[in-house]
Amino acid sequence: MSKLEGACIIGQSGGPTSVINSSAYGVIRTALDAPEITNVYGAAHGIKGVLNDQLLCMDEEDRAELDRLPYTPSSALGSCRYKIADPDQDDTDYRRILEIFKKYDVRYFCYNGGNDSMDTCNKISKYMKKVGYDCRVMGIPKTIDNDLFGTDHCPGYASAAKYIATSVMEVARDAQVYDTGMVTVIECMGRHAGWLTAAAALANAEEPCCDFIYLPEVDFDMDKFLADVSARYAEKKNCIVVVSEGVHYADGRFVSEAKTAATDGFGHAQLGGLAALLANIVKEKTGAKVRGIELSLLQRCAAHCASGTDIAESYLSGKTAVEQMLLGTTDKMVGFACDRTNGYRCEPKLFALTDVANYEKKFPREWINAEGNNVLAPFVDYAMPLIQGETKLEKVDGLPRFARLKKVFAK
Repeated sequence: MSKLEGACIIGQSGGPTSVINSSAYGVIRTALDAPEITNVYGAAHGIKGVLNDQLLCMDEEDRAELDRLPYTPSSALGSCRYKIADPDQDDTDYRRILEIFKKYDVRYFCYNGGNDSMDTCNKISKYMKKVGYDCRVMGIPKTIDNDLFGTDHCPGYASAAKYIATSVMEVARDAQVYDTGMVTVIECMGRHAGWLTAAAALANAEEPCCDFIYLPEVDFDMDKFLADVSARYAEKKNCIVVVSEGVHYADGRFVSEAKTAATDGFGHAQLGGLAALLANIVKEKTGAKVRGIELSLLQRCAAHCASGTDIAESYLSGKTAVEQMLLGTTDKMVGFACDRTNGYRCEPKLFALTDVANYEKKFPREWINAEGNNVLAPFVDYAMPLIQGETKLEKVDGLPRFARLKKVFAK
């Protein structure tokens, strides 16, 4: 493969995570150090930044601020939820992207996101090849939902899982303070895949904290749910339940009454309010004191509780993307292959974007118990290595010192 000189763009898309900027840092630092790459740009608000000609000059940023990116939550470059059309039906966006790529001599493009972002990456890659524009395209996985095809796990998931397990442990202690008894319902993110909610099981590794876990992979039965909770409350005068926002009945209807007509940019239903709904139902059924807790955005922005392993692997995914593009690789996503037989070992592995785009990896049914109200030991063995290690987050006056980018736009 001949040497290819030109600029590189890194874009972030979809919901952020506490370590998404570690992946961006892996791209930015590796690209800035590569002699073949003439300029490094960040797309302001994902692919919209490309379409709107809003590119941030990464070489204008202070090195000390860039070095703080791995410990800074949310998307430092800005994100979006924008679905580009099929180019065979409408190539307007693609022609505009090509125009911007030519304007800045962009020959390397990295897009960091989840399922829909990999679809965007795949479409751009195929279009550039179709029109004969030499540009290497790589997808970098990011989703706390952990539902991308192929890869052992996704950057961002481990830190969110660590936060959930930690929060469940803390809430369980708080729920046992009084002698009057209480039922606590904790709602986690997860529309169709239960990976996040399952993380509550990690809290039980050292001491019992969580009584029941309900995932979208098993149809929800309200009567059985009430029977489970009532029996446990009668026995212990205390019950901790963790449930995925996307649990649904056998007919496919979401249990959450807060589902509305609102959708995000990719047409996904906006969910929420499930914990409050179930808490009210349990209270009416049992007469117990019941509290509903929705972890909401805290799951994806809790950088103070990030996994050191997650931070390192997220950086590795970005670094590998640039290194592979420099070698001539294109149209791939950087994922992970892991071995847990003798300790834990993780190595980057490339997956075809066509295989990854728009495919959701569900939580394995064999890792859920027969009753459908808890997860089994194989999941704990899978997830526990991922949450190891601590963040090196800098503190000033007892508070986090996050990266502060100047965000100088290219002209």
